[in-house]
Parts: sequence; structure tokens; C-alpha cells
Amino acid sequence: MDVKKGIAYGVGVGPGDPELMTIKACRLIRENDVIAVPGKVAEEAVAYRIAAGAVPEIADKELVPVYMPMVRDAELIRKSHREAADTIEKYLDEGRNVVFITLGDSTIYCTFSYIQHLLEADGYETELVPGITSFCAAAASLNISLTEWNEPLHVIPALHNTEKGSLSWPGNYVLMKSASKMRDVKDMLSYTDLDVQAVENCSMETEKKYRSLDEIPDDAGYLSLIIAKENKKIELEK
Repeated sequence: MDVKKGIAYGVGVGPGDPELMTIKACRLIRENDVIAVPGKVAEEAVAYRIAAGAVPEIADKELVPVYMPMVRDAELIRKSHREAADTIEKYLDEGRNVVFITLGDSTIYCTFSYIQHLLEADGYETELVPGITSFCAAAASLNISLTEWNEPLHVIPALHNTEKGSLSWPGNYVLMKSASKMRDVKDMLSYTDLDVQAVENCSMETEKKYRSLDEIPDDAGYLSLIIAKENKKIELEK
């Protein structure tokens, strides 16, 4: 008798504060025994520490570290994705679900998405569970809106867009993945009239807020995010 294959869940655990995890994310962790965690050592991963703050019993689960190096070597990246998918598929073939926890939301620049494509191509079922995005949490921390009325919002991987004039569309910007090239990103922003603020380690105990472009340090940490908004004077109805 064939064993029904398990489901691979990509579960967003939010930006950092365990209280920002969804009820569904917590339930899936509690109900399943196999938890995949991005990183070499599961217990040291940020996603694991967040989840453990909301679901302490995760420590009793079977933790599966999934290491995918952040490099530019396309072949090494492809190989790491394949190895990660193969690891997860072994559990799915046993009929066990796998909950892959990931920072923020499972649909925004998410590590799991690369594995998801491979799993689905191999005939496995996957499901994405959303989490609070880093940029929504950062805007809330700064006590500002991301968009109002008819304003567009552009979410940009700043690591790949640091040329002068890159921010030429009307509307507001979220600049993600900017830390490794922060000096270049700041230089790019200096040519705009945008109101720039940033948050480092959003919703964590080490959170820092920067209220202007000049305040943002060139060596800001990996989990740094910039919000750049158009300067507009809002006329309130009397």
C-alpha cells in the first residue's frame, strides 16, 4: 500500500517579535513533527528563535537545518537548492508533513520559494502560510503609513538597484536587501527628494530606528530596511 506523501508548508514567522506570529503558523508548528529551518544549525537561526518564543514545544520537534549559502555562484546556489529539496522530500515520502519556517512572509523574497519550485516539479504538494512582512512591521514601528490614497508602493531589492536614477517612478519605496551595499544605496537616495527612514532588526530587542538618510550608518546590520516616501503636504479637512 502506497503511503500518502506529506505536504511541505512554507510558513512565515513574522519580522522578529514572537507576538507577531500568526495563530496558523503556531498551530502548524504544534501539529507537525518535522520543522525545517534555514541555516547550518537550526537552533541558531533567527526564524527558529522567533518561533520558539511563541511555540516553546518546537524544541521537542525533529529539526532539519537547511543551509543555502548567500553567494553569487549560480551553480553552488542551484546545488544547495537541490540538496534542500532532496532532504525535505525524504520526509514527505514517509508521509510526514514538513513545516519550513522563514523570516517575515513566505511570499516576499523567501528562501522557501526556490525549494517550492523543485518540490512541485517533483510532484509534491506545497502550501504557503503568510506572515507579517518586514516592511509592514517597519512602517508600524516608525508609526508611518506605507501608502495613502492613490500612492503606488515599489518594493525594491536594493542590492541589485543602486544606480543614480533607479528610483524614478512616482510613489513610495521599500528598499530591501540593502545592508551589504548601504553606502551605495544611501548615495542613490541622496539624489532624490524622498523622505528616508530605516529600521534595523525590526521588532527585535536590538531594534534601531533611523529617522533620516544621514542617520543610517554605512555598516547597518543585515536585517535593515529602508522606507523612502514622497514629500507631500497633506491638507486636512476642517
